[in-house]
Amino acid sequence: MSAEDKFGNRADEMLGKAKSGIGKATDDNGMEAEGKTQESGANLKQAGEKIKDAFKK
Repeated sequence: MSAEDKFGNRADEMLGKAKSGIGKATDDNGMEAEGKTQESGANLKQAGEKIKDAFKK
């Protein structure tokens, strides 16, 4: 996993958490759901990259 991929995935995760928190605070269910989806997607990407790294070794 390249450092660029790690940074991008982590940035997506943090942005998703922020959207989710803002959506929850403003009672915007759409934004909250979008944030959770973005966060989950970033976590899946990170897991996929870790699996690829494990098989490279």
